[in-house]
Amino acid sequence: MKRHQVVWSEPARPDVLRIVDYIASDASLNAERILDRLEARAATLDQCPDRGRVVPELHVEGITTIRELIEGPWRIVYESDGKTVTVIGVFDSRRHLQSILMERFLQM
Repeated sequence: MKRHQVVWSEPARPDVLRIVDYIASDASLNAERILDRLEARAATLDQCPDRGRVVPELHVEGITTIRELIEGPWRIVYESDGKTVTVIGVFDSRRHLQSILMERFLQM
């Protein structure tokens, strides 16, 4: 089975660190487990990156190359070019993702 390289974009790593910092303010052990869960879930993209669904909020805008994996309540948003999977961001699923992603893409 072909393996893909999984990399984190510059904005994605701070997304995860913000989540961990927020959780750590109440429970540091839980924050470490969340970090491990998110990183492990993203690492699974090395084997079959097309298994994630196309991000619905972007699909309605005609963007079909951006996919996501759910690691509740977070959404790991990524793009694959066939060799490399780039994690674009990790977002709380309770937030309005379309606005967050469109703002991020405009900054890139």
